[in-house]
Amino acid sequence: MSNSISPASLQRILGIDKETPLGLDAMCAKLRCVLYPARTIPKRLERFCEALTGIMRSLGISAESCSESTLPGGKFRPGTVILAPGMFADSELAINRVSTLYNNIIVGIYDEPPPLTAAATPQERLDAIVRRLARDMVHILIYVTRHSWTICTMNGGVVTFNTPLPTRDAVRGTLVPKLTAQVVPPRPEYLDFRHAALQVGNPEFRRAAVDFLGCSRAWASSSYLLTHTSTDSLEYRNDFYRKIVARYLDHRSGMSYGFFARQLPVRVLPAMPLDESTPKDEESMVPVRIGNRTLLVDVPDVRVLTTRSGCRKNHLDIETDLVEIGLENGAAYLKTPAGLAEGPVTKPSFDTLTILAHALGNAFIASILKTVNPGSTFTGMLERGGASMTHWHGYPDGGAMPEGYFVHGTDNPPVSCSTPQSAAYSLFGKIEALEQALLTGAEYLGDVHVEPNHGTNIVGVLSLEETALLLNRSPGS
Repeated sequence: MSNSISPASLQRILGIDKETPLGLDAMCAKLRCVLYPARTIPKRLERFCEALTGIMRSLGISAESCSESTLPGGKFRPGTVILAPGMFADSELAINRVSTLYNNIIVGIYDEPPPLTAAATPQERLDAIVRRLARDMVHILIYVTRHSWTICTMNGGVVTFNTPLPTRDAVRGTLVPKLTAQVVPPRPEYLDFRHAALQVGNPEFRRAAVDFLGCSRAWASSSYLLTHTSTDSLEYRNDFYRKIVARYLDHRSGMSYGFFARQLPVRVLPAMPLDESTPKDEESMVPVRIGNRTLLVDVPDVRVLTTRSGCRKNHLDIETDLVEIGLENGAAYLKTPAGLAEGPVTKPSFDTLTILAHALGNAFIASILKTVNPGSTFTGMLERGGASMTHWHGYPDGGAMPEGYFVHGTDNPPVSCSTPQSAAYSLFGKIEALEQALLTGAEYLGDVHVEPNHGTNIVGVLSLEETALLLNRSPGS
């Protein structure tokens, strides 16, 4: 991962705080943990947690005692990750000692195998994980057995290590990113809500709708497009915890995963070389490092039609299931469909920031290509017809990669796509993908952003339906 765009620029164009840790060393330096065990825990968990906190300290991670991590009144300090091994009575759960689920990540650690089977579908695995998260009011699950330990996360990710105790590499490379990058929905103040402002009858929308419907049909039989885990189907210890989960999820009816999106056409200006002759008043531009030079790239307004949070993406209702998000003069907005009937509650996707990062990244790529490769297919298609974006919790096989699409992200820290880190990696990765194309002399048509332990984003000139058919074709076809 090369930081081709500065932290100051990331904050200006996407609102990503300059202090957001993007590399493993920075993540370790910022992480602060506390061990909060149940009254009695099995010897196996005791040994596991001793090894875990020892490794954390060796990585420079603050691993504090309860007394060091609590405020007057017994609440844990905001920003502290709470490691909670064992089984807790309702009154002793860590959730009772935090001010909000947004302020602290709580990790449940159990002396048992994960509730997953080899035959379980991705949807069944997700449902099992979310049930336990809601039952114990935690953000992350760790299951410890005699021979292995397994991390399960809110996005349905499952990672198993075949060692009885944690290793330094596993803690640093896998657990630390999951403890650092928290999964949260966009805050209401981040988006300008424009209710009933999306016109669903205009030609631009209707053309896009045809593509969304074809895409939805192609994904209908896939087990990797996780649909919906209803919050009403979960078991809660009491109504108070049910309300906390509802508030944490921004009062959504459930959790769905993946998205389809179409970036609408965007006007592209050619990138400018950054040198002594560059005008100094180009405040609408950001410097982007590519190869051995830096170019100034225009930051345009971007618009994206995307599936709304919580909808059945393999059975779309075009009149209610599409929203428009975008950046206008640097501010994010969300438009809901005009004439939306009472019923569906339109919430911004957890992936909103990542989607906007992909849209801006596409515009940056097109701007650079307009300078270094005039007549680029990608630039022309983005200006005339936009680009498609597909995210699902699986990985394409090597033969499904579209020609002209370049892969990046396989070595990134494994964070969820709804985090600021993922949005930054999306933007950095596109620049890396373009560098691959320029070095090989190949035509750039899009990128494949692999997110370890999570899923894949495929973004480029293919339509949504073409991408779906490519990814869901039968082996050998």
